[in-house]
Formats: sequence, structure tokens, C-alpha cells
Amino acid sequence: MSKAQKVVDRLVKIYGHPAQRGDTPFRVLVRTILSQNTNYRNTRIACENLFSKFQTPEQIANADISELVALLRPAGLHNIKARRIKDISKLIVEGRDLSGVIQKNVDEARNDLLTIKGIGPKTADCILLFAGGHDVLPVDTHVFRVAKRLGLAPVDADHEKVKIALEGQIPPEKRGSAHIALISFGREFCRARNPRCDVCPLLDLCDFR
Repeated sequence: MSKAQKVVDRLVKIYGHPAQRGDTPFRVLVRTILSQNTNYRNTRIACENLFSKFQTPEQIANADISELVALLRPAGLHNIKARRIKDISKLIVEGRDLSGVIQKNVDEARNDLLTIKGIGPKTADCILLFAGGHDVLPVDTHVFRVAKRLGLAPVDADHEKVKIALEGQIPPEKRGSAHIALISFGREFCRARNPRCDVCPLLDLCDFR
């Protein structure tokens, strides 16, 4: 068994499996945008605020930007996130069919999503994983850091190369679990500042110590 698979199997025992797949691409998109540079609790509150008032891209596209900003305030960077979500909602209303996109093969779907302003690689991969059922491994800041510290990706790799490295070592059926587990581990133990190496459950597998 590869080192990457040992890491994933151990973390899954600690953190469990990922959230249920099958959400709509639009809701995954909104949730991922709101999750940037904040924690799970703030993301959840902002999502609940937004979807309690507006449920569809049409409603958000036609909403007053100041109202969206107020609803999304708990997530931080609310001015930027509100404008981004509103702009993408307008694109969807104008005919950009995300549900159709995610039914394409994974490479074509990913390239298509990346042509939309405001959707980067992590957001595209989250849509593909949680809405499209594709076995990809989104790389956020936690996954990026942890993968390098554990020696699962080259220290000089960019986000795309980290994704390629991880997907090359982790079986497709485990990538969703790996994504969630690596994020949880990065938040709890392998923090950017003051990592908790003294109580780390992966210390024997780590190149960072």
C-alpha cells in the first residue's frame, strides 16, 4: 500500500467519509465560494442566510447587491463574494447550464467550468465531485499544505501539480474521502502556523518533522 493510501485510510478512520454527493451544481458553487478564507461554521451560516431568502440563480441574479452583501457577511469578504455569486447567477440565467456541463467527461467538464469568471480549479473540482459525482480531488489551501508536508507532492509544486500528484496515488473511489479528511486534518493538526506535531496521528508518515 502506498504512503498516500495509508494517510487517507488513517484519516478516514478519524474523520469519517465525505458529505453525501448529489447536491445541485449551483448550490455547490455557492457553498464553495462562501467557504473561501473562512471556516465551516461561517460558511454554513452564510449559506443558510442566502438560501432562506433566495433559492434559485434567477432570484439571486435579480437581487439587490446590498441585500446579498448583508446576507453573506458572516462568511467574510462579503462584498467580493456577493458580486461573484450574483455575476455567475446572471450567466446561468443567460443560458450557462451547469447541470449539462457536469454530465460531460471530467476533463471537458472541468475545462468548461474554468472558462467561467469566478470559478477556479478548486471550485470547479468541488462541483465535479459533489454535484457531478466525478472522482476528483479538489485542492484547497489545507490539502495543498498537508500534501507537501507529508511528502505526497513535491515541495515546489503548484496547486495543479499537487492535484495531479495526489490523484496519481489515491484510488478514484477514495478521493472524495481524502479531500474531506485532509482538510479536517489540516485544520486540526497540520495548521499553517503552530502545527500540532506533538500529537499528530500521522507523525510516523510525515516528512515535515
